[in-house]
Amino acid sequence: MEYLELKVDKWTFTVPKGFFYNENDFWARIDGNIATVGITSYLQSKLSDIIFVSLPQIGTKIEQFGEAGSFESVKAALDVISPVSGSVVEVNSELVDSPDLANSDPYGKGWFLKIELTDFESDKENLADAEGYFEVMKKKVEKEHEQLKGTRAANKA
Repeated sequence: MEYLELKVDKWTFTVPKGFFYNENDFWARIDGNIATVGITSYLQSKLSDIIFVSLPQIGTKIEQFGEAGSFESVKAALDVISPVSGSVVEVNSELVDSPDLANSDPYGKGWFLKIELTDFESDKENLADAEGYFEVMKKKVEKEHEQLKGTRAANKA
């Protein structure tokens, strides 16, 4: 897999090429008429350790940007925001049993669900490719980094 990579202090953020991304930091890898959906390394690192995952039932219809499950980290509870629309055809039961897979391998074994696509040509218009998402993520990281530096400076004063 080929990646774009951003290093900031001790963190490294990766964005695989060939995937599609929404602004909510979820990805979709398309294989024929099936999309595998997961969380980006950026969101995973921001939330820290993921400790619980709840996924929809097989056959559940999902709209683009609709809720496709939920998960909890040590910092927050969030909904999985689907980058694509369709019907759930598979969920990662291994992830339910071992949510830490989303931490250690967010673009591989840490995937959340697979969706049979209903209209990917329309969905694609609302998604970014790796390069587009990389720029969005980079801006978020830089903004957070500046805020963190400002907080540290204020605490020292």
